[in-house]
Amino acid sequence: MSDNSQPTLMVIDGHSLAFRAFYALPIESFQTRDGQYTNAIHGFISMLISLLKAETPDALAVAFDISRFSFRTREYPEYKGTRGETPAEFKGQIPLLQTTLAAMGIFTIEKEDYEADDILATLAKEGTEQGYRVLVVSGDRDTIQLVNDNVTLLYPSRQGVSDLTRYDTDKVLERYGVRPEQYPEIAALVGETSDNLPGVPKVGEKTAVKWLKQFGSLDQILARQDEIGGKVGESLRENAHLAVRNRRLNRLVNDVALGITLKELTPKPFDEQAVREAFGRLEFRTLLERYLKFNGLEGKATSVLTELSSPVTAEPCPTPMVLLDEELESWLAREVAAHPEGLGLHCDVSAADAKIVSVGIAAGSSSVQLAWQPGAADYAPFESWLTSESPKVLWDAKHQIQALHRAGMSLGGVVSDVFIGAWLLRPASPEKSLADLVSRYLDETLPQEDPNQLIPSEDSLVGAATTAWFIRRADAAIRASFDTGTASVFSTIEMPVLPVLASMEMRGVAIDRKILSTMNAELGEKTALLASQAYEVLGREVNLGSPKQLQEVLFDELDMPKTRATKTGYSTDAASLIDLQAKSPHPFLGLLLKHRDATKLRQIVETLEKAVASDSRIHTSYQQAGTSTGRLSSADPNLQNIPVRTEEGRRIRQAFVVGEGYETLLTADYSQIEMRIMAHLSGDTGLIEAFNLGEDLHSFVGARIFGVEPAAVTHEMRSKVKAMSYGLAYGLSAFGLSKQLNIPTSEARQLMSDYFERFGAVRDYLRSVVEQAKKDLYTETIFGRKRFFPELSSPNRLVRDNAERAALNAPIQGSAADIMKLAMINVERRFAEEGLKSRMLLQVHDELIVEVVHGEWETVESVIQHEMSSVVELRVPLEVQVGRGPNWDAAAH
Repeated sequence: MSDNSQPTLMVIDGHSLAFRAFYALPIESFQTRDGQYTNAIHGFISMLISLLKAETPDALAVAFDISRFSFRTREYPEYKGTRGETPAEFKGQIPLLQTTLAAMGIFTIEKEDYEADDILATLAKEGTEQGYRVLVVSGDRDTIQLVNDNVTLLYPSRQGVSDLTRYDTDKVLERYGVRPEQYPEIAALVGETSDNLPGVPKVGEKTAVKWLKQFGSLDQILARQDEIGGKVGESLRENAHLAVRNRRLNRLVNDVALGITLKELTPKPFDEQAVREAFGRLEFRTLLERYLKFNGLEGKATSVLTELSSPVTAEPCPTPMVLLDEELESWLAREVAAHPEGLGLHCDVSAADAKIVSVGIAAGSSSVQLAWQPGAADYAPFESWLTSESPKVLWDAKHQIQALHRAGMSLGGVVSDVFIGAWLLRPASPEKSLADLVSRYLDETLPQEDPNQLIPSEDSLVGAATTAWFIRRADAAIRASFDTGTASVFSTIEMPVLPVLASMEMRGVAIDRKILSTMNAELGEKTALLASQAYEVLGREVNLGSPKQLQEVLFDELDMPKTRATKTGYSTDAASLIDLQAKSPHPFLGLLLKHRDATKLRQIVETLEKAVASDSRIHTSYQQAGTSTGRLSSADPNLQNIPVRTEEGRRIRQAFVVGEGYETLLTADYSQIEMRIMAHLSGDTGLIEAFNLGEDLHSFVGARIFGVEPAAVTHEMRSKVKAMSYGLAYGLSAFGLSKQLNIPTSEARQLMSDYFERFGAVRDYLRSVVEQAKKDLYTETIFGRKRFFPELSSPNRLVRDNAERAALNAPIQGSAADIMKLAMINVERRFAEEGLKSRMLLQVHDELIVEVVHGEWETVESVIQHEMSSVVELRVPLEVQVGRGPNWDAAAH
């Protein structure tokens, strides 16, 4: 409350404060599950709540700019011209912020042809005239000129908006050495870089302040400019027009016709339901709780109900119990019966030796901590429950399964992994830690040990049991947020494939170390030779891995055509240099590209060598939640990046061999799966006919496009059709196709036109995918997996175009990923049902690699063919190609 009886008017520069919040808060940490960025909104509203609490204004307004164009840009088109393009992620937040402020009963104002600062100036003048104490909240220094005995500026003192410095007349004088109304005269002389207003050369802030103190005002400085000597005086006389123009432009207009009265700015009673819905859409549970508490509604924040925010009720964290034997058995029986959705389970695993340190189990309002010793009689009830199909809920279940396997135990009944569930809700930016997940979905803080506390307190809630309790509660919130499609993908695809991936990782694949060692040595010699040859052509040695040195060599020394411009010069990435060599071949560049290829292959080989475990096998780690599309990726090492179309790449694959006790490797991959899905989704009769007749797709399509018999389709024709068919599914343009095929753009455009003339349903389908995605801001696979594209509503055309291309292929690529996962689930199940000892080892792109035991080939091949081809019923058959051999390369087909 103010210290006097004056009412308080607060006016806020919406864009200025929101922009500061945007850069102060990490954008990746503030994103809704459908991909909408919210960091600027969160920072702004958080600041606003603090201001409302501290200042209790009687009238309040938030002013926004409509655009960068105003009467100032008409006079001086270069005004603010040096500012970069406003980030699309920020632009999209302003309308949402304005909607949220409206729900909160806060008046927002915009005025065509004026800036928000002019609105602030007008309101500040009206406020002082009507007896208000005025608080101006802005991060724009132009507003310093508004400060007087009745107007105080609250200015962010750091990049963010949480710390505001109060500028009254004395504070301005202390900071700048002049009165507030003189500050814009300093800016006129010195210039404003942010507004692209160059000042008088050689005149800095100290000089401008000295002149103002000496002459009293800018008008007097200019009137008596002949009295100022030296180079700086000469510069002033030559450039006085700049100061005049700057002062004219930085003077804020204080008589804008706003069409409102100050009484209309009295905050209206907020609409609680509208606030709940607005904050719910933005997923601001904690911020909502703050706002409701500020309005005297404590404890009600968690009841917000929207389509994006499910109700979560805060619960007191129970003190973990220590139970053994009969007590543990009784507790498990009671809680399992009471919670058919599953109990929470968490194993604390030592980072040092990967052994389980403790185990926690959590139910409705209780939890149990176990210092588990495998095989001990006291823990028999736990081990029985562990291996049973009784439902269990975990975080990062794959690693839990593997830790238990190392302890000699199997884990049954895993029905939910909250990490995977959260990823399905926010595939573009899933939570990376359980603490982040708890914060988002429960609005609570996961207890953690104080890193400075050497000995934990005996009554500390931190531990496996408490972690399991939070996991169980987060699971309820996450699954309540699933729509029908997401719930189906979770229960029928992602959760069943999880234990399959865990088993494949533990099995690993056998490696012939000698092949890798020999390749490493050969590639080392090859890279050294290529480097020597490149140096000889150039006449000196350079660092072939240094972009800076390569820019100097290619574009300065060799005077080659410039590639794509970058922040540091011109691009030297692979695509740019390959294109450059094609257009302007040079011996040095040719050797450089060969050196890069050899270096990359050697790095792959070295990575594989380091990854070979003591059992002479490589155990990759599958990243189930590593992509937005649903496709699996792998790491430590990455087996998806081993080239297959080069001789060296195939040699690397020869190092992946059949293990001891097995007869051969089997490889099985889907033939043209994405084009088959395209045929199914588009319903194009031509494509469907080609697949159903078993024709070579690209020859069939080529015959239709070029008007010849399939047998007359040349290799060149087929290559063009293949590139175009796959390219269309990825949003390839005529220009992109022309570059890929090295043909004129006009020919590429005609090729695409001929294709669509004969396969019109494909064109219609691709158009419909993008149009529907623009409406929904997401796409769906055949099975209901969603991928969100908030960028489709971006005002930035480049961002929007990139999103359209990604949305175009998402249903196809995502459906292919779902089909592969379902095939893996079914193959693993059938192997178990048939009692086979053969086993799946790897999944790479659209391919499975299986290790086959002696005498099981025919059964394994039959199972693979049946399960992979019948996993889903499409309008066209799923064709599976199978090969066998002693190593991965030999087994290729």
